[in-house]
Amino acid sequence: MINTLYLPELREMLAEGDRAGLCEFCEALHAARTAEFMEGLTAAEIWEVLQTTDAQTRVEIFRYLAEDLQEEILELGDPHSLSKLIADMPPDDRVDLLKRVDPRFVESMLPLMPAVERRDILRLTAYPEGTAGSVMTTEVARLSESLTVREALQELAQQTSDLETIYYVYLVDDENHLRGTVSARQLVTHLGKPETLLADLMERDLVTVLTTDDQEAVAEKVANYNFIAIPVVDHELHLVGIITHDDIIDVLQEEATEDAYRAGGVEPLERSYMSMPWFQLARHRAGWLAILFVAALGTTFSLKHYNQTIQQVAWLVWFLPLVISSGGNTGGQSATLIIRALTTKEITTADWWQILKRELYSGLLLGIFLGILGFAIGCLFLRLQPTHAMVIPMALVLVIVCSTQLGAMLPLLFQKAGLDPALMSNPFVSGISDITGIFIYISVAKLLIKDLW
Repeated sequence: MINTLYLPELREMLAEGDRAGLCEFCEALHAARTAEFMEGLTAAEIWEVLQTTDAQTRVEIFRYLAEDLQEEILELGDPHSLSKLIADMPPDDRVDLLKRVDPRFVESMLPLMPAVERRDILRLTAYPEGTAGSVMTTEVARLSESLTVREALQELAQQTSDLETIYYVYLVDDENHLRGTVSARQLVTHLGKPETLLADLMERDLVTVLTTDDQEAVAEKVANYNFIAIPVVDHELHLVGIITHDDIIDVLQEEATEDAYRAGGVEPLERSYMSMPWFQLARHRAGWLAILFVAALGTTFSLKHYNQTIQQVAWLVWFLPLVISSGGNTGGQSATLIIRALTTKEITTADWWQILKRELYSGLLLGIFLGILGFAIGCLFLRLQPTHAMVIPMALVLVIVCSTQLGAMLPLLFQKAGLDPALMSNPFVSGISDITGIFIYISVAKLLIKDLW
């Protein structure tokens, strides 16, 4: 929902050309709040407001704008002013932005940027999407291990304006090999001993990631060690950048969003829901729907195969949706539990036997519980013979046990094959459970009802 609190005042100041008032608005609040209050303006109006403030404030506010607004501003603004804005952004943020816009715009923008920033953009965009190199920032506090605390603080004072964070200071040799790290806190606590060498303070047992490491593995490592930032090195241990905690939060959110989409049988969206044209939304859903449609044909053919049996005992149709939906629902629950446990590393594929037993016991308990309910409904409300009504609990127990096993094992098989277990979405598990459910249900009915022989 758009916050319209300051929209009348903003539009009035824009109409009157009140640059001083607009500048005060930009600088009075936190950048996130300022961006929120400007969401009701057009991209052209937002850019006009941003041009009234200094470069650093402009970048901070721009970073908090919605992605679609950022892209619109790039399409409308003056290329020379925009190139300065992009050059002032943190390296990882500007690369993420440029990856979303038209490549032709990037080609026209790069020649207008300073050579250092241009080379940095080209280097970072060369890393494959989803790797540590693609989400890192190259703005790193790096010092020589031969410096003293006094010299280190003096050097940091000169570097501060160009750094995203200085929670950690990374110590390198003359060839930029990562040697160790000291925290800003260590430097401050040793102010009383300014001649202490950094080499005597630094932590040498470092946890690092490679530029080619998967971003999800990086996020897991940062979470396990509770880091604020983690250094990124190449295969020769040269320090090339860091990944900060805010980038890790973005990675976790991105991965969780992808899993949620896949669990619902939807191809992950590249942009926000409201910013994507309806036909693109349909395209992202069509692939999985086609796969699920073909899988559902198995249900149709199964019903056709057992059509004669169902016609002989009409009441079997009444409970057919109940039986197969119970199987699909429990199978989907199992798949969700296993996918989540795999994501959080609570389990691995090596635990398959323990998982199989746990889901077997759970399936039996759930099947018996629902079977008792189904038996009671069949006898009390539909006046079925007890022998006939026993079809319901027996089928439910077998179908639910089978579905929990399927829901648990299929994600493990995908993981073992090197695929994302989230691809084994709940609709897919339900489709398979439907086919097996029909087979089990009719087979149990034939076993217990003599009229079907």
